[in-house]
Amino acid sequence: MSSISDPIADYLTRIRNAQMAKRRVVDIPASNIKKEITKVLMEKGYILNYKFEDDVNYQGNIKIALKYDSQTKKAAIKSVKRISRPGLRKYCNNESIPRVLNGLGIAILSTSKGVMSDKEAKVQRLGGEVLCYVY
Repeated sequence: MSSISDPIADYLTRIRNAQMAKRRVVDIPASNIKKEITKVLMEKGYILNYKFEDDVNYQGNIKIALKYDSQTKKAAIKSVKRISRPGLRKYCNNESIPRVLNGLGIAILSTSKGVMSDKEAKVQRLGGEVLCYVY
C-alpha cells in the first residue's frame, strides 16, 4: 500500500473518479475527518447515503452511495476542489469565509467545534481551515 501524503485529497479524488465512471457506490478508507466530511456532504444533499464499516480493516471503510439526477444522469457533485493542502494551509475567520459559486456551493471547514459547512460556521461565528469547495 502506498503512503498518501494528503488523505483528504485522496478522498475527494476517489469521489470524483467514481462519479466520472458512473459508479453507484465508492469505497474509501476511513478516518475521523473523512467521516465528518461525509456527514456534511450527506446533510447538504450531495450524496444519497453512507455507511461506516469498522470491521473491514484496522482503520475501517466508508461506503458512499453517490447521487445522480434521475432524468439527466448527471452527478449531484459538479466539482470538488481541495483548498487547504499539507504544503499550504488556508485559514479564514468568520468574516472572511469564502462564498462558493455565489452561495450555490459549499465550503467545508474544519473548526474548533468540528467539521461543518460554511453556512453553519457563519451562524456559529467560527473560522477555521478551509478543507474543500463542493458544488
